[in-house]
Amino acid sequence: METEVRFYYSIDSKDKIIEYFKSFKELKYKGRFYECTDQYNHPMEEYDFYSKNIDGRFRVRKTIGEDTSKCMITWKRRLKDNVNELIHKEEEIEVSIKPEEYDNLCLLLESVLHLKLVESYERYRSVFYNEEVEIVVDEYPFGICIEIENKSETKDASDVIKSWLNKLDFDINNAYRLSWDDKYSELCKEQNKKVESIVRFNQDMPQIKEIFNK
Repeated sequence: METEVRFYYSIDSKDKIIEYFKSFKELKYKGRFYECTDQYNHPMEEYDFYSKNIDGRFRVRKTIGEDTSKCMITWKRRLKDNVNELIHKEEEIEVSIKPEEYDNLCLLLESVLHLKLVESYERYRSVFYNEEVEIVVDEYPFGICIEIENKSETKDASDVIKSWLNKLDFDINNAYRLSWDDKYSELCKEQNKKVESIVRFNQDMPQIKEIFNK
């Protein structure tokens, strides 16, 4: 089970956001990483991951850092009784593989299992953490997303999130309850941009205008 909350800001806010989280002595800084994520769908309509009945995401993610790299297969699914909540609770399953096996994994998924590549996106992720929370600052081509996720195994997850929102001076009413692709699609519609299934930094992207002002 994953419990988290998200906020979105403009790309110009990146440095200010990073410095803000570095000012909290309770948080450790893990570093900044490049990530490329591919999202697949099931070939059979009855198992459509994107259907309202399932509402899940099957992903392959490659992460590259200065010292370490990794690759993960993940499954995330929204829980029906939590869809409208600002603090998200989602089913999550993760499997790690060796980074050098990434190409063979994609070959198996696409050519053997015939999963369809639906979306792909890249971002840079900066990670802050302690025994209670993990806070990530994700740099997408269209803006910055801050995720605050519970990591405590002994405390109530929602209580941990609310406590850290208070410490960080974030208003939960400003949180965004959907995923990055929902935010991206909304921005495209608002700013008359084409919704791309492959989202890269070198493309013509809409932009979030909300400024981080802590």
